[in-house]
Amino acid sequence: MKYAWLVLIIFLGCSQQKESSGLFSSGYSLGKVDKKLEEASGIAASIANPGYYWTHNDGGNGAQIFLLNEKAEIVFTCTLAGINNRDWEDIAISKNVVAEKNYLYIGEIGDNSARYPYKMIYRFTEPAVSPDFIGISNLVITQFDTLVFKLSDGIRDTEALMIDPISDEIFIVSKREAAVRLYELSKNFTSGDTLVAEFRTELPFTNIVAADISSDGKEVLMKDYDRIYYWKRTNQESIPELLKKDPVKLTYEREPQGEAIAWQRDGGGFYTLSETVENFRGKLIFHKRK
Repeated sequence: MKYAWLVLIIFLGCSQQKESSGLFSSGYSLGKVDKKLEEASGIAASIANPGYYWTHNDGGNGAQIFLLNEKAEIVFTCTLAGINNRDWEDIAISKNVVAEKNYLYIGEIGDNSARYPYKMIYRFTEPAVSPDFIGISNLVITQFDTLVFKLSDGIRDTEALMIDPISDEIFIVSKREAAVRLYELSKNFTSGDTLVAEFRTELPFTNIVAADISSDGKEVLMKDYDRIYYWKRTNQESIPELLKKDPVKLTYEREPQGEAIAWQRDGGGFYTLSETVENFRGKLIFHKRK
């Protein structure tokens, strides 16, 4: 009898894996990233520059974001004036229909030792790389908004930032708990405001390092170091309501230090990006929708 149960368990596990691998292809490398991106920690698909991707380094590096092409080559750099990169952990992008602008959001949200009571998000208009930028290798961003916030339940390490394009709400996910915690920030803020990110729900995962919501708001990706989780909205549920549902586990070949994930703008797949670890150079990996 015990062998029958073992066979059943193996069968169920294989069935679940088959289901999870039916949505997207296995990842394949588009190219190795430059040495300037040895600690890549976030990625977002550009709106103003179709087919390009914004990324940045982890804390202790410069206050810069880099624009990658589809070969993982750096084609443009932006530096935030007067800012230190204490612990940048994620980047997100949104389209503001009312303001007719695309905004980039940089999450100064990491805190490995849980010692900083306040976190920051820097928001600025996404640069459109045009002939006007030819010969400019580094654009200095002097105009940006700063959102200062704290978590409603105390000091925690967080590494995942995502924006719901349907509601424009900002969501933060903690990292180190046995069951990580989801927080929500209001979309309505003025630069310099100090807000509270309200706790919304616990999620039965740990070591969450990145998350993204598709440009139509219907699909969510979240990853830890070993797995990628996928949710799809079936009605008008909020992001907290959606994430309470069981996700699909996608096929994922573990990267040495994979801390970044982003949807392709047209929803045709998603990208992951890893830090460079020892002899492994980080790569831009694409998972195509089947």
